[in-house]
Amino acid sequence: MTLDIITSPLLESVPHGFFTRAGGASSGVFAGLNCGYGSSDQHEIVAINRARVAKTLGVDAENLVGVHQVHSADVVTLGTPMTPAPKADALVTATKGIALSILTADCQPVLFADTQAGVIGAAHAGWKGAVNGVLETTVAAMENLGATRANIVAVIGPCISQANYEVGPEFYDTFVSADPQFDRFFRQGNGDRFYFDLPAFGLFKLKQSGIRTAAWTHHCTYADPGRFYSYRRSVHERQADYGRLIAAIRL
Repeated sequence: MTLDIITSPLLESVPHGFFTRAGGASSGVFAGLNCGYGSSDQHEIVAINRARVAKTLGVDAENLVGVHQVHSADVVTLGTPMTPAPKADALVTATKGIALSILTADCQPVLFADTQAGVIGAAHAGWKGAVNGVLETTVAAMENLGATRANIVAVIGPCISQANYEVGPEFYDTFVSADPQFDRFFRQGNGDRFYFDLPAFGLFKLKQSGIRTAAWTHHCTYADPGRFYSYRRSVHERQADYGRLIAAIRL
């Protein structure tokens, strides 16, 4: 089956993609292009899926690099692939031939590029990473490689939308205690429940970082099971595990 890849015109000058679950070798709850070694899927099947992604981006499988994601604000600057993958939630590079990748299943995958400086980045921005500054640290790390904030373009890929991201009062309090203006990213639900707008919050944080050109692809992972994996949907459906989507970019 052909891979289904979402791209953005903002990044058209660099090979990139937000890969959906279509076109993979996995089966069962992982059916499709599960690219997460951290899942209970068969390791060799995940390797096949990742090799298909690497081939699409025009790199060898070992040059499709990622990090051991821990919902932090930590970023790694890469010159060559690192083994084992370091614990962090973002990567940046100015090295050609390396594809930076991020895995998600509701969190925000964010791809960055300053084509004038020849610097790219990728970030895993769930709510915790976003509120703690992973997008800001990614931009700063790109700047350290010669990128200019005014020239960096950022695109948020498929993630959970506000309509499907119901949270409790403790979650709301975490944000509002950090900054009262964060209240605008919540919509009142039933009782003490709220609905959180993760991609709007991500765009806000990017703009705060000095990124002038940023966008969300407007795809909700929870709402489209045929196309995307979703951690939250797997919990609601009481599934034993869930697949991981991959987003990647290279110079």
